[in-house]
Amino acid sequence: MNPKLSLVLGILCISFSPIFVRLAGTPPITSAFYRVFIAWLLLAPYCITKGYLKINLKNLLIAVLAGLIFGFDIYFWNISLFQIAATLSTLIANLAPLWVGLVSFLIFRKNAGLFFWIGTIIAILGMIVLVGYQSVIKLHLSQGVIMALLASFFYAMYILVSKGILGKIATLTFMFYSMLAASVFLLIACGFQRSNLIYFSVNSWLNLLGMGIICQLFGWLTINHGLRHLPSTKVSVALLSQTVIAGFWAYLLLNEKLGITELIGSVIVLSGIAITFLKPKPTRVKLVS
Repeated sequence: MNPKLSLVLGILCISFSPIFVRLAGTPPITSAFYRVFIAWLLLAPYCITKGYLKINLKNLLIAVLAGLIFGFDIYFWNISLFQIAATLSTLIANLAPLWVGLVSFLIFRKNAGLFFWIGTIIAILGMIVLVGYQSVIKLHLSQGVIMALLASFFYAMYILVSKGILGKIATLTFMFYSMLAASVFLLIACGFQRSNLIYFSVNSWLNLLGMGIICQLFGWLTINHGLRHLPSTKVSVALLSQTVIAGFWAYLLLNEKLGITELIGSVIVLSGIAITFLKPKPTRVKLVS
């Protein structure tokens, strides 16, 4: 599949995540656990029968590390959703492009380019319009805000670590071991918090199943394929659009309000993302005889 098309399909899939979380009505860490574990259960038989488990020790450790990082990401983000407004949590957690750009430059000495920074700033401004600038102005450093900031950092680290290893092993091999690691971590977290893992309604189980299949399995399978071929900086910015798309799903499926401000913010976000994919024109050197 074309990497850009794969990325778009993945973003569409993960944009359903807040809808499923809202409809499931389960504890936040429980939702996070079943999201990853269900996807792993469905992927595991295929990986085993098709021989996608072969991996050397170094790549195995990196894949496990990526899974733990992803586990921390959704752990902190799900908790922040219950401590501060969902719009603010989403805005802060989606600051990942800034982390990706800074870490790429400071550690890997990779310059993301002028278009990346211009597009990122425009996209984040669009996010502020989307959630309401009044909420941002009144923001104070609470535990929920700290949790969302940690989620954004781990989100960025997951993208960077995944980008490094996806060029060395198959996407399915990476997902098998990374999701297994994330599932174990989140299960332990559920144990520490004594979260309910069994007694849910049929509706809750159906939404957890949808989250695991659509958001995690199909969503991250296609996103990781795109990440395998596209720069991590551009992928991180493109992922901002999931919030915009989630807003439209909420309008269609949950009858939530979608006013002119939200539409303007969405256009600004998408415009910023489009700018990051622009390529600078090559400089022409004139030869003087």
